[in-house]
Amino acid sequence: MDALYTAVATATHGREGRAVSSDGKLDLQLAMPVELGGNGQGTNPEQLFAAGYAACFASALGLVGRAAKVDVSEAAVTGEVGIGKQGEGFALKVTLRIELPDTVDETTGRKLVEQAHQVCPYSNATRGNIPVELVVE
Repeated sequence: MDALYTAVATATHGREGRAVSSDGKLDLQLAMPVELGGNGQGTNPEQLFAAGYAACFASALGLVGRAAKVDVSEAAVTGEVGIGKQGEGFALKVTLRIELPDTVDETTGRKLVEQAHQVCPYSNATRGNIPVELVVE
């Protein structure tokens, strides 16, 4: 694969530090969530992953919608990224909640969501690595 774009970000001090993109547009204080024993006074990697996956999936849905001549421009995608213990380490799981416009029937909507799941780079990266549940609402 030849990269069309490469994002660059640096994190310091792990989950209790900062994450900064090379262009300075992203500059975030990181903190462990309260549920994992932190103070919750910053964002965490799971939130960043959830936001990135949701945005990417929404774009993929728009791509397949345009190809099928179905307007999904008002769709909303909510990403949920869970983290938990697995063996000696930790693992992730993802739920994507896709809210389609009322003008899209259930069968067409499900088909478009499945197609988006095949073309979305995040879906391709996670496939076979972490469980991803697609919920069409």
